[in-house]
Amino acid sequence: MIRRAAVHRVAMRHPGDVAAIEALFDAGVPDPRDVVAILGKTEGNGCVNDFTRAFAVQSLTQMLAARLGTTPAEVAHRVAMVMSGGTEGGLSPHFLVFSVSRTDAAANPAGALAIATAFTRDFVPEEIGRMAQVEATAEAIQAAASGMAEIHYVQIKCPLLTTERIAEAASRGATVATHDTYASMGLSRGASALGVALALGEVARDALSDAAIGSDTALYSGRAGTSAGVELMRNEIILFGMSRDWAGDLVIAHDVMADAIDLPAVQRALRAAGLDAGGAQLPDAEQARLLAVLAKAEPSSDGRIRGARHIMNEDSDINATRHARALVGGVIAAATGRTALFVSGGAEHQGPDGGGPVAVIARRADL
Repeated sequence: MIRRAAVHRVAMRHPGDVAAIEALFDAGVPDPRDVVAILGKTEGNGCVNDFTRAFAVQSLTQMLAARLGTTPAEVAHRVAMVMSGGTEGGLSPHFLVFSVSRTDAAANPAGALAIATAFTRDFVPEEIGRMAQVEATAEAIQAAASGMAEIHYVQIKCPLLTTERIAEAASRGATVATHDTYASMGLSRGASALGVALALGEVARDALSDAAIGSDTALYSGRAGTSAGVELMRNEIILFGMSRDWAGDLVIAHDVMADAIDLPAVQRALRAAGLDAGGAQLPDAEQARLLAVLAKAEPSSDGRIRGARHIMNEDSDINATRHARALVGGVIAAATGRTALFVSGGAEHQGPDGGGPVAVIARRADL
């Protein structure tokens, strides 16, 4: 028997609302025992104190533990959960449920979506945003990627620093990468993304250093999506790729947005996944085959988009990453005709400065 991946997208009424996932289980598709990962867009601020992410993880973990007849700790060991806070603009809160089952069907000779998960060890605070996080991430990815010929996207949930964590390190005489808890989110995301780049051969090991993390924007992965949160101390990693050893009719493709309004890059990713709107918004039939869009968003550091000034980095009331999510979410929504999009803010070392990777998962039309 060979493996087959499935993707289910459901809405959430609030960050603790897992009723739509339970309805899937009640209908028998997917079997909760086959769930390997859950992604969620929650409606918090996406910053250090966004506990909507932890609320969603707690709710999911408790529900799965009850369904599987096991403990929340065991669920955390077997299911990767990536909650990304922030649904600014028109973005819709939603969950993406990924499962892997065994089937007697033949492998797809054209290739089918393949999914793998990995977990690093827990990091100590002084490792966050530094080379220790880069290298541990790369090692976990390389171990999990065996048998996956084409990797199109690597989604990671990573930790951040809090005042308590910084103090704990100091009590041992250790120094941390930053004492700014918000800045620690960017350093952790950046270190995780560079771990992807190192694992996938996008950057050379000798180009990396603690000093390069968060500063050298020429170093990046075109296939990494990383999101930081307070609810964990390890990296939880989900690899999405294509394999001729897997069955099914699902496909993933990716591209890289050069800036926040790079609509052509989004359309290229849609076309590469077999969806084509002829240069306009996807028609209803194509939208029905679109299962998920995963993308990164960030404001350019020079304060410009194609020469015109933006104020995302200068707004003291609304964080810059929140502006960016709304902007990129609007661009992708216009291309797809959908607002349930996994657009995550903070794209340090994820695509070029001001841009970011975008991945599309869809069902083939010919199968």
